[in-house]
Amino acid sequence: MESITTRKTIRKYSSREVSNELLNKLLKEAERTPTMGNLQLYSVVITRSKEGKEALAPTHFNQPMVKNAAVVLTICADFRRTSIWAENRKAVPGYSNFLSFMNATTDALLYTQTFCNLAEEAGLGTCFLGTTVYMPQLIIDTLKLPKLVFPVATITLGWPDENPTLSDRLPLRAIIHQEQFEDYNADKINDFYEEKENLEENKHFVEINKKETLAQIFTDIRYTKKDNETMSEGMIKALKNQGFLE
Repeated sequence: MESITTRKTIRKYSSREVSNELLNKLLKEAERTPTMGNLQLYSVVITRSKEGKEALAPTHFNQPMVKNAAVVLTICADFRRTSIWAENRKAVPGYSNFLSFMNATTDALLYTQTFCNLAEEAGLGTCFLGTTVYMPQLIIDTLKLPKLVFPVATITLGWPDENPTLSDRLPLRAIIHQEQFEDYNADKINDFYEEKENLEENKHFVEINKKETLAQIFTDIRYTKKDNETMSEGMIKALKNQGFLE
């Protein structure tokens, strides 16, 4: 698939609608993705209305593409459907635990990636919103998600109205390990990150933020320890509320 090697994150969309026929076709095709025990431990909440997108926007720090995309998809780890099926078939489910959450999350993320591949091959643009796990309780409340359903991914979807450059990627040697894991050292890190650190846009990013290294952008500005710990607490609380943790 050429769209794999040329994929770009699309944040600006045209006013052209994404038909229900096309959306349902892609959602159905994505069901062929791998899934644990063939249980399909995921569900998708489709948001098309202006009111629905406006309600979701604060949960994603009001990023403009949430309101501007034709469709917003919230993909959820869902063990509720399987549990209720079991209860209605003289079986006793035991899925109110963290392992079940991990299994359902894996299913949901696999489905998300397959859907994105299919959508981009069809000419649509997507943006994966990592903010979904930052304030999950707000999404849970907004979408009225019941017990054993938890949001793990959000995709904005529409016809592209921009053509950004490809994002940089680490060289293959940075991510593969032969037979056993080979730990990193300073020489390897220098090799793996040299190209990324020397990109003009990244050097400019460091300069305007008055930092010494690109790594400091991530540790001091984008993903700080304080924010990670605060959002971790919120996520654990939401997991308890949704029945995945005691």
